[in-house]
Amino acid sequence: MAGIFSGFEKLGLGNIGGENLFEDPRKKEAVVKKEPPKKRLQLVNEEDYLFNKKYKCPVCDSDFEARTVRTGKVRMKGVDIDLRPDYDELDQNKYDVIACPVCGYAALGRYFPNLNKYQIDDIRVKICMNYKHEPNNGPIYSYEYARRLYQLALANAVVKKAKNSEKAYICMKSAWVIRGETQRLDPEEQGYEARKKDNDEQEKELLKNALQGFIMARQTEEFPIAGMDSTTLDYLIAALAVETDEREIAVKMIGEILTSRSANSRIKEKARVLKEMLEPAQ
Repeated sequence: MAGIFSGFEKLGLGNIGGENLFEDPRKKEAVVKKEPPKKRLQLVNEEDYLFNKKYKCPVCDSDFEARTVRTGKVRMKGVDIDLRPDYDELDQNKYDVIACPVCGYAALGRYFPNLNKYQIDDIRVKICMNYKHEPNNGPIYSYEYARRLYQLALANAVVKKAKNSEKAYICMKSAWVIRGETQRLDPEEQGYEARKKDNDEQEKELLKNALQGFIMARQTEEFPIAGMDSTTLDYLIAALAVETDEREIAVKMIGEILTSRSANSRIKEKARVLKEMLEPAQ
């Protein structure tokens, strides 16, 4: 768990590292198979696909702007088994966190405006009073900056006692950002192997936490969960289990999808792909 919270100190939020990430409201208690390294993708004029969108912070009422991807401008070239979209022109996942530069409140776009009074009070005390803003340098987000935004979003989710599904979603998308960075590393650069190894370990840790959170959400939350119906979430749990070597969970969830009367043919075909990935090589 320490790996997920490492880096909070730079944001002035080191006190949050001792929090539990996921909570069971009923009882308080504690892939794609990795492909060979690809040549670094050249992001040509990434700035051309972005614009500044205006937001009002629900915590401090400040008006600010954040870089946002222009809808319909990027082309999706594929989807990973855990439903991560892969785009030609840029890594859209870098821009999915909205963060107030004044007070430090941050969340994924779908959750940003949704706060109650008690959550606002907690964020003001535990985030805003300690937050240290680190601006992004340049017209596009670096992967280092995108990672900091996701860490900030996770810190806010912990403080506001967000649903397990929201925290799991942040963990999963954080892993996606790291995966995108790994794809764009140059295998010929010095230190490539060490950096790739470190990224792979961080990605897997985040995926494991996403899996844990989604399983708990499935047991305690009402659908839709993180915008997903029950079949889609079951598939995602199966995919995350495959990626993190949780074979027993993967087999169980794949079996439920394949025997489900409500699952459509498309999701069943994706489940069959997962099943094939679990089968030992002949």
